[in-house]
Amino acid sequence: MSEMQYLEHRLAELADPEIAVHSARFFKTGPGEYGEGDQFLGIRVPELRKLVRQFRDFTMEDVLELLHSSFHEKRLLAALMLVDRFQRGSEADQQKIYDLYLQHISVSINNWDIIDTTCPHIMGAWLYERDRFILYTLAASNNLWQRRAAMMACFYFIRQNDFADSLKVAEILLLDKEDLIHKATGWMLREIGKRDREVEERFLEKHCRTMPRTMLRYAIERFEQEKRKYYMEADRQRRKKLS
Repeated sequence: MSEMQYLEHRLAELADPEIAVHSARFFKTGPGEYGEGDQFLGIRVPELRKLVRQFRDFTMEDVLELLHSSFHEKRLLAALMLVDRFQRGSEADQQKIYDLYLQHISVSINNWDIIDTTCPHIMGAWLYERDRFILYTLAASNNLWQRRAAMMACFYFIRQNDFADSLKVAEILLLDKEDLIHKATGWMLREIGKRDREVEERFLEKHCRTMPRTMLRYAIERFEQEKRKYYMEADRQRRKKLS
């Protein structure tokens, strides 16, 4: 039995039809929804992480086969394998994985959980000490997943208390029409605030009257009640003027 055959056997053992049905609803796979047509096996992420360690000897060709699968969990597993290889690899290995990852955003890396779980650890880590212009290209893309990746890559920088590019990308995404972008941007602003509240509040004072409500709510989630009321009132007044 080949490694791929054994992995397929393990995936079949772990698959749960009830979880698959729930996941298909949760990840919006219906007609016209962001995950339209995606298929699920019904496997939890912790189980996939165990498989990453178990199948570290997979060839890159096998990883790519998983990455091109129509099943969500196989693509997520492949992306997690790429993270593991990136973190253990040489600089040359890391560049190849980064380039591969970038090529597959929106093609196979095409849902928010895959991006959120892996993008900071590959794109963010690779770009941390390099030119970050690609983030601005992705942030201006017409593709939802490329824009989400631009914001989520910044999570790596934020964890290093490096906020400048995160705030610039957030400004580009302020008027985005997609709820998934509002949530990611608000989340990253909240992460900045956990490390430096003053930096986040300067951004909010400048933009709270124009940013989408969902983005604002995510950004102020950890604020004390009175501060949350202050920002939500600013949003309410703005909406009142527009009505």
